[in-house]
Amino acid sequence: MSLSPIPNLPFAIDTTSWEGFQARYEALANEPLDETTLAEWLAQWSQLNMLIEESGAIANIEKTLDTADETAERAFLNFVENIAPNFSHADQALKQRLLATATDDDTLGADMRRPLQAMRNQADLFREENVPLMTELAKLGNEYDKITGGLSADWDGEPRNLNQLNAFLRERDRAVRERAWRQMMALWLGQRAALDDLYGRMLAVRRRLAANAGLPNYRDYIFRAYNRFDYTPDDCSRFHDAIEAVVVPAAQRVYERRRARLGLEALRPWDLAVDPSDAPPLAPYHGQDELIQGSLNIFERVDPGLARQFALMAEENLLDLDTRAGKALGGYCSSLVWRQRPYIFMNGVGSHDDVQTTLHEAGHAFHAFESFALPTIWQMEVPMEFCEVASMSMELLAAPYLTKASGGFYTPAEAARARAEHLEGVLTFLPYMAVVDAFQHWVYTHPDDAADPVACDAAWDGLWARFMPGVDWSGFEAERTTGRHRKLHIFHVPFYYVEYGLAQVGALQVWRNALRDQGQAVATYRDALKLGGTRSLPELYRAAGAEFRFDEPMLRDLVDLIETTLEQLDAAGQ
Repeated sequence: MSLSPIPNLPFAIDTTSWEGFQARYEALANEPLDETTLAEWLAQWSQLNMLIEESGAIANIEKTLDTADETAERAFLNFVENIAPNFSHADQALKQRLLATATDDDTLGADMRRPLQAMRNQADLFREENVPLMTELAKLGNEYDKITGGLSADWDGEPRNLNQLNAFLRERDRAVRERAWRQMMALWLGQRAALDDLYGRMLAVRRRLAANAGLPNYRDYIFRAYNRFDYTPDDCSRFHDAIEAVVVPAAQRVYERRRARLGLEALRPWDLAVDPSDAPPLAPYHGQDELIQGSLNIFERVDPGLARQFALMAEENLLDLDTRAGKALGGYCSSLVWRQRPYIFMNGVGSHDDVQTTLHEAGHAFHAFESFALPTIWQMEVPMEFCEVASMSMELLAAPYLTKASGGFYTPAEAARARAEHLEGVLTFLPYMAVVDAFQHWVYTHPDDAADPVACDAAWDGLWARFMPGVDWSGFEAERTTGRHRKLHIFHVPFYYVEYGLAQVGALQVWRNALRDQGQAVATYRDALKLGGTRSLPELYRAAGAEFRFDEPMLRDLVDLIETTLEQLDAAGQ
């Protein structure tokens, strides 16, 4: 499903080459700039950046739709090799001009204070010699997509990709689950050497990025690059400790209940997705059209305005939700900022996970729609820690409407099971998030050790033992220790994972508010989304009705709420 070209261009321009943009950036770099011309100058710059951003988004979307499409790959490589580096230089020059004029963060008003702070940080971090390194990393990321997107195995005479094999982990027959899991692991282990080599090359480039910026390690560099003004690496460590103290025991209780319900002596890795009740597996939909319609009905109950936004995406073919051969792994929501539309990509196979993913990515889409009303592209750049509040909150705000009576997918008993599965997943996810985040803190502060795949295996395994007890991996040590290979964030967007944990705490607070007053919680949520990236993280969380804190008392209150709700849902799902 290819995207349409960028519509309604304000001038004749070839968006597939830097030459199409160059003269306009050079004109902005040379135009007189003072208080009387600043507003119009900013508007023109924002407009150009929107065109560049959308061009890059289209190139990325097209190459993930089919990792074997050589034309799409060439277009993507053209963007990262030719357009992106030149844009980086031109954008830096304009930042320097603006910051020389707007010497105070309040010069452009309250709604530009945070964007100016981010711009000042990015301008200070910029190094000419890092531009080709960014290009190199983008190309290495493409290698990961090609390696993993093409993995498939024979299943009864038919090729099945990783997403299709993963669907068998919900089968009641334990032998089928084990067979599917073993096949998936065999595919990953077959690429062990290639992925270790790829990761090693990525680490070397990232170390050079940090050194060029005058920073002692890549962790310090990426905290700056992500504009993490409101928390530190030490705060992440404290969050890990709180998860270990509060959430890990709750996750163990989840695993123990599952083991008992399944009647097993020990819970194995292939036992984690199957429904532990005696009821048939949840099968909410067949095909993308049913998934879209059911989701649309749910959003209509959450908020009719949000439902209209989702319907618009469906009408304009901005949803690609089914899995197929050659499609890149995972799911995402991309922002087409010029046409002011989001785009959702995922790999649906008919499971409840797909429903959750659709609700999640739709939360990102609603965030994009709400922030498109802001005047400039920089105000639309929302910190990831709050982007994920938007998506995770939508999963929870939509939960009351999963039933067929609301136009959703399930009977009341099935909906109770689905909601319980989601909440149990929150409890088991947070410890896993801590593994992924803590592993990367180790990697980028131990560069010599991290260069050795064996040391990486050991570091991952030690964190797994700390945060993920409750599942028996005996006999599958290689599969356990190489789990980092199966987390694309570690390869593509290093350190972008703690955001999910921080945001989950925020989203649970939004949900807690909704249990008291659903309508008010949704209205407050939408108001917070409208702020885009114009406020600090504590302010954005507060606008959504939450606190930006992640200590043991906060986690204990939220875990207690989840476990109480699980008891109620268990009774309803019988």
